Amino acid sequence: MTDYKDFIVELGTEELPPLSLEKLARAFHDNLLQLVDEVGLEHQQSHYYATPRRLTVIINQLATAQADNTIDRQGPAVSSAFDKDGNPTPAAIGFAKSCGVLFDDLQQLETAKGPRLSFQIKEAGKTSENLLPALVESALGKLPIAKAMRWGNYKDSFIRPVKWLLMMLGEDVIPCTLFNCHSANITHGHRFLAAGDLTLSSANEYLELLENHYVIADSEKRKNSIRDQVLELSKELAATAVIDPALLDEVTALVEWPVALAGDFDKEFLAVPQEALILSMATNQKYFHLQDDQQQLLPKFITIANILSYNPEAVISGNEKVIRPRLADAKFFYDLDCKHSLSSKAKKLGEVVFQHQLGSLLDKTLRIKSLASSIANLLAINTANVERAALICKSDLLTEMVGEFPSLQGVMGRYYAINDGENDEVAAAMDEIYMPRFAGDQLPST
Repeated sequence: MTDYKDFIVELGTEELPPLSLEKLARAFHDNLLQLVDEVGLEHQQSHYYATPRRLTVIINQLATAQADNTIDRQGPAVSSAFDKDGNPTPAAIGFAKSCGVLFDDLQQLETAKGPRLSFQIKEAGKTSENLLPALVESALGKLPIAKAMRWGNYKDSFIRPVKWLLMMLGEDVIPCTLFNCHSANITHGHRFLAAGDLTLSSANEYLELLENHYVIADSEKRKNSIRDQVLELSKELAATAVIDPALLDEVTALVEWPVALAGDFDKEFLAVPQEALILSMATNQKYFHLQDDQQQLLPKFITIANILSYNPEAVISGNEKVIRPRLADAKFFYDLDCKHSLSSKAKKLGEVVFQHQLGSLLDKTLRIKSLASSIANLLAINTANVERAALICKSDLLTEMVGEFPSLQGVMGRYYAINDGENDEVAAAMDEIYMPRFAGDQLPST
């Protein structure tokens, strides 16, 4: 009778790349499940978990062995299995030997080509204990890793150095060695909040054991915790937190025990376009920004710490010190760009290659100007504004701010056009020329 037990494998590593974490965890799970199905091991549902320091797969009620298999081997035709005296021919005797039995143990099987000698070989299924180490190794070997690394004096390579390996079926450890780590029933909690080894009795206590030691292994639970904390903290600050889904995913992949903390930055930075400040905070520091009722940026931010500190004020102060030079850079770029008009930068577009055989960015803008002017004439639209907008629409590509944050092209062009005293239609065109930037994005309104 086949027995069924829960299986768990956890690969402990140094901090994994946050942008790749979810993809790696899902691929590990999918690869392993495919291999388990291919070798015929029955199982129920499965789950995968991921934190910055671990990739885990749990398979519930996995069969402890493959089902026994019966193989029907077919030999020579009955008509050629006996000589004229009714004795077995060498071919028939050879077939019996290949099956490991005597000739008298063979059976006859009716086939589409007539009766043939046959023998049923019963093959015992392999145990999961023997199969799983190779399956796990193969599943890890198929992970989408762009650049693997080596560490120490080992020849093995992985996306990050491997520190421990947990592999259990039921209450038993499955012997296995991967990346120079021997399997055990040992896992580890939070790097700073939970020192020492954690002994696991079975897979069903995995999540609770880690959570008791400051690790939320379930990515979705960790993400919900971050979202709830950010919203609650923003409510206390009488502000609205803007939670970008991509940033939320990245922050979730950076922490094992999220703790939301609010900090401030100098109001003087609000003179810089808020898109630049928001992008700097999100890109460089992974902060969530706060807005007022008018959707204007507030001089506050929310950061997610990966530790429960007894002195959160020190953590907040450290983040405030770090964000200041980042925002100061943005202010410096903006102030420097404002000293030179977009029209003055347009002249330098001739020094920037657009595409081979298509000339420079200046050539491109002159073509845009010609085409736009022709269309404007057909529509009886003010061609002066159209030609002006076309002439400077690519100038912000040469600004310091767009050089630092390329995704702000067009957005910064609008701010700089306003600063230059361009009329509203021309300023709006700087941004709207790039719309829509993606599916479902805002469309041009002018």
